[in-house]
Amino acid sequence: MRWAMGKGEPCLAALGSREQLEGWHRRGRWRRAASTCLGGHPAVSSPQAARRGTARPMATGNQPGMEAAGGPAACYRELSQFPAITRAALGAAAGGQTFLLYTECSRPDLPRRRLLRFSRHYSVRRTDGGGLAASRTALSAGIHNQLLSQDSPTGQHRAVLSRCPRQGHELLEVWDSGGRSHSVDLTALGKHGEVYTEGPFACLAWSQSETRLLYVAEKSRPKHRPPCPWDVPRAARSAEEDEDEEGEQFLYHEDWGEALSTRSVPILCVLDLESSSLSVLEGIPEHLSPGQALWSPGDRGVVFVGWWHEPFRLGLSACSNRRSEIFHLDLSSGCCELLSAENGAACSPRLSPDSQRLLYLEGAVGGPHRQCLRLCMLTWQTRQTVTVLDVVQEPTEAFAGLYTEVLPPRCWAADSRRAVLSTPQRSRTDLLLVDTEAATVTNLTAGSPEGCWELLTLQWDLLVATCSAPHHPPSLVVAVLPPAGRELPLRWVPVEDTPTVPGVTWKTLTVRPSCSGQSPAAHDTQDFEALLLSPLDGTAPHPLIVCPHGGPHAIFDARWRPSMAALCRLGFAVLLVNYRGSLGFGQASISSLLSRVGEQDVADTQLAVEQALHSEPLDPHRLALLAGSHGAFIALHLLIREPERYQACALRGPVSNLPALLGTSDIPDWRYTSLGLPYSFERVPCAEEVATMLLRSPIAQAAQVRTPVLLCVGARDRRVSPTQALELYRLLRARGVPARLLWYPEGGHALTGVETEADVFKNCARWLLQHLGQPRQDRTGQHSP
Repeated sequence: MRWAMGKGEPCLAALGSREQLEGWHRRGRWRRAASTCLGGHPAVSSPQAARRGTARPMATGNQPGMEAAGGPAACYRELSQFPAITRAALGAAAGGQTFLLYTECSRPDLPRRRLLRFSRHYSVRRTDGGGLAASRTALSAGIHNQLLSQDSPTGQHRAVLSRCPRQGHELLEVWDSGGRSHSVDLTALGKHGEVYTEGPFACLAWSQSETRLLYVAEKSRPKHRPPCPWDVPRAARSAEEDEDEEGEQFLYHEDWGEALSTRSVPILCVLDLESSSLSVLEGIPEHLSPGQALWSPGDRGVVFVGWWHEPFRLGLSACSNRRSEIFHLDLSSGCCELLSAENGAACSPRLSPDSQRLLYLEGAVGGPHRQCLRLCMLTWQTRQTVTVLDVVQEPTEAFAGLYTEVLPPRCWAADSRRAVLSTPQRSRTDLLLVDTEAATVTNLTAGSPEGCWELLTLQWDLLVATCSAPHHPPSLVVAVLPPAGRELPLRWVPVEDTPTVPGVTWKTLTVRPSCSGQSPAAHDTQDFEALLLSPLDGTAPHPLIVCPHGGPHAIFDARWRPSMAALCRLGFAVLLVNYRGSLGFGQASISSLLSRVGEQDVADTQLAVEQALHSEPLDPHRLALLAGSHGAFIALHLLIREPERYQACALRGPVSNLPALLGTSDIPDWRYTSLGLPYSFERVPCAEEVATMLLRSPIAQAAQVRTPVLLCVGARDRRVSPTQALELYRLLRARGVPARLLWYPEGGHALTGVETEADVFKNCARWLLQHLGQPRQDRTGQHSP
């Protein structure tokens, strides 16, 4: 089987053979060549050498017209060249011993201010000894205008949703293994609005017969009839009709908040490929918004997640605590059946290969926006549900709980008994194998040098995953899943390996709070962690940049982050703090932060700083803060508590005034929950509650700030209004504190986008260099303070 490749920019042909690439890498020439291709880098001669850090250093940018070698923009441009692998699919060739692996990748193209997307094709072959051998089979090909893609269950067809650049229409193309395609113009059919291509609702699901496709789109809204030249003004319409039309024209439509501001009323749509007919499924209760749909056994119905949107919608992005349940819509009877527990927060249904078991995640409604979830399984024939893995209050060495918001699209083993998923486990993200019958967990990647593993697909017991670390960009690897009980050790085979980045090293620091009082509560003694990234070369002690994460229920796992590695290349050490309340450390740790925001999280961050300064070669007189959202809330508190301690601060979308967020944020419930206050939809705060929120707000004590502050905000931020930063900026300026505000008109809360991300990093790095002192180069050519 050979997939037809779309029009694109060839990559490897311009660089030469694999042997030439390896030779160029050994001679230090690979970076200049890789900058001309879509892929961005070749493989090193051996993965073992890459992980030992013996690969040749990357050349620093000395090209004419570029920023001085090692400057912020040049460092960021250099380290952002490594592609992210976003999707993978397998197809089986004749004989069942060879598999065709298709991947989709992306990387920023900074000179053109765009995101490059491209595909890669590989052959994966089972060897006689039970191992695997992998090789590239085709040139990289550019992906243009593609919104979604999905392979059929047998791998014989691929569905691709794309947007026509001229008319803006959405087209759904289906390709077969012979390169033939069938296209349907969804926009021209006029049955719905835009298709949901990302976020919690999106899906593109094949029926088991491979004759129908299921997806989610925005419900069509009535369009107003434009006036015709021959109409007599107001003669054909009554006053009531005219009034109704005006009311609809300016009617407010709720949306799902940050990153989902164009999503309001999702509907399930089915495209019949044989007749090219499109239908909108009916029978879904009006109080539900459907998404994450798949076909039920025998294609007799549709399984979907239904989010409650009554009495009104709350922000859904990064919020696994919204009321949602799993339903089955029978297509013959129109009956909608509840499958999961009532009044829960269920998501991510996955049907086993034998169509007998449905696996899904479930959590509690309300409370922390992200939390430890339970893994549930429904037996399709009997409709009996069991909890395979429950919420973990206190982590053990073997298992810390489930914190992922979505299961991999294909996570079941061929035996329909075991499943594989990736989830944070303390400061790592590991691959876990779950035996659904024995309710046991096996960590497939514990102890590996890479700190972040993500499963792309599991088909025919062939695992395809990516692995990375703070000094190691993502690599693509495969492994055969052995029979039950013999999974370890798992033999990973590199498919597309990456070199480690020279000049960066990292370690995990364990921090234990000191006991307070004679009988400390459990949450007072829970340990937490911080990741320390340091320049490998240069003159110690290094200046330190402290980064508490946002959320607050999120995690800095040990993955590749180009911006953090770039800071190390500039001569800084970076401390990524996973204070108590972070994901991956048990539900008790998450709950411990409720009612203690602005206190426990701030103290934990400062404790991590003090421990790092005590045990590592760091300069205590050159400290800076770099954070966003709730992390910026923590950073501001640190500036207030110790106004002379930090010499610089750069913040993104900062939380500074809690009561002001009640009417401006898409998650007003968190303002109550974070302080231990109850929330209900009709909630109106009393004066005492507003006072409590204000007392916990950095803005109330901003007069204590002496440190120069850079603020970066997105004008379209729905989670933390940009007016929070504007208010703080004005106050700092009024008191003579050096302050600078960067306002990104199209930016949201995360300040994503190729140009925006690069500009934010460049300005933050320059701000830190300006106020901590310009680094100098030692004789190795690396930056040092």
